[in-house]
Amino acid sequence: MTDLADRRDAETEVYQPAEDSHLLADAAVADLQSLPSDDRSDAPLALEVGTGSGYVAEKVGDETDLRVLGSDLNPHACRQARERGVEAVRADLLEPFRDDAFDAVLFNPPYLPTDPDAERDDWMEVALSGGEDGRKVIEPFLESVGRALAPDGAVYLLVSSLTGVDEVVALAEKEGFSAVALRDESFPFETLTVLKLVR
Repeated sequence: MTDLADRRDAETEVYQPAEDSHLLADAAVADLQSLPSDDRSDAPLALEVGTGSGYVAEKVGDETDLRVLGSDLNPHACRQARERGVEAVRADLLEPFRDDAFDAVLFNPPYLPTDPDAERDDWMEVALSGGEDGRKVIEPFLESVGRALAPDGAVYLLVSSLTGVDEVVALAEKEGFSAVALRDESFPFETLTVLKLVR
């Protein structure tokens, strides 16, 4: 039985599934299901960075052949993802993971452009705020994801028009990735795009 404190954590401290979560999960599942299966006895390994509630990791794990781990800086998110059955660890982006560890990395980053002077000091702000240009977390992610990605691996990155899709693609290219847009969805104030990045 969920107690009041757990419900409060879910409502105020952990990002819950929304349109961007569904778009990322659906696009990644569709693409990953189309990959040819190999004869390896161990399942391909994926990581969802910033797993939040664990929704995306759970869906990808349930609907593909991948074993999916989740990571999040927020301890409340890690707990909530584990309650969904997701193996989740507390981590800052890809810092603790070994080289070439993952066949796929998924990330719905904090992308809302925010005024640094207006930011609150709480976990929901961490989940949403992308800094002044919306790319404060995306840039270090792109700089580090290549190290933890297997040579033939792919990155599934959700980007908002508020963040600048072309600018994110340029940052990815600088790190040796080519990008293709898998899916777009338009909303009144933004368009969301799922990019697939490969080397």
